[in-house]
Amino acid sequence: MDIRRGIGSNGPIDVIVNTTARLHRTRPDLLARMKRLANGKAVVHPTASLADLDAAVAAIAARGSERVVFSGGDGTFMAGVTALSRAFGDAPWPEVAFLPGGTVATVARAWSAKSAVGGGDLADRLARLIASPGVPIARSTLRVRAERGERCEERIGFIFGTGLVAGFFDRYYAEGGRGLAGAARIVARIFVESFWGGAYARSVLDPMPCTIEVEGTALDPEAFSLVCAAVVKDLGLHMEVTYRAGEDPSRVHLVASPLSARQLGPRAPLVLAGRSIGGPEHFDALVRDFAVRFPGGAEGRYVLDGDILRADVVRVSAGPVLRVIG
Repeated sequence: MDIRRGIGSNGPIDVIVNTTARLHRTRPDLLARMKRLANGKAVVHPTASLADLDAAVAAIAARGSERVVFSGGDGTFMAGVTALSRAFGDAPWPEVAFLPGGTVATVARAWSAKSAVGGGDLADRLARLIASPGVPIARSTLRVRAERGERCEERIGFIFGTGLVAGFFDRYYAEGGRGLAGAARIVARIFVESFWGGAYARSVLDPMPCTIEVEGTALDPEAFSLVCAAVVKDLGLHMEVTYRAGEDPSRVHLVASPLSARQLGPRAPLVLAGRSIGGPEHFDALVRDFAVRFPGGAEGRYVLDGDILRADVVRVSAGPVLRVIG
């Protein structure tokens, strides 16, 4: 993607609001305030489905917007950037900004966008973005191709994982998806139980059958407890699993471990310190691409930016470089 388009331009601005995101569901007044503050300065597109999102992005591409602001959670940002990919293709993309309106919004917080995490509610933050957008920063993405039988779906995202990542999100959503506080409680319980291999910890941490090919070469293990690749270092709660994320926009940081629950859990302090987990057959490197295959023709679970998905094979590589405001 060509990222050489004008910096800090004053062209058309569009705001895509996921009205099903948690904050917008609980604060429906925010949308009305955002519309009032944007009146005459930006176009606000409320969306409640992927069809709504695609229609909004198609209109944006046809008009030639210079900046697109997404308001929602990590899944909103992933779906929004994926829609931009479909609509703009190889043409220059608009600048993007992320306003966290979901339960966690890891990507917006990890990139520490002042306009996204500063004071005031989302409407106030949107007003600041419109009035003083700042200079965009080049940010990496992941290109994720999922194969299911004869079907192939491509998404552009930020945080990919399977193994314990999928197990964690199963627990997180089953227990109500209660934001950072809820996630912290789950992590704490997993960490404590991992020392004696408790059932709760094992349901998340036990190695999952799958194989991994890195740049065409297979790794030896046939089951992994952790597989993660991301373009942000902090995956939430100061868990810096992908501590080399963003070093090279042409490569992704892949971390893959076959360790058991009793071996993996006690290594959490290394993750908090932004260091390699280590251990036998642990893989930790910047790579051009990798593929995860689930055995026996059974679709495996993986997570992309908080969305639990299924595939036979998932291929991950570096995606387009975004120009992110904030």
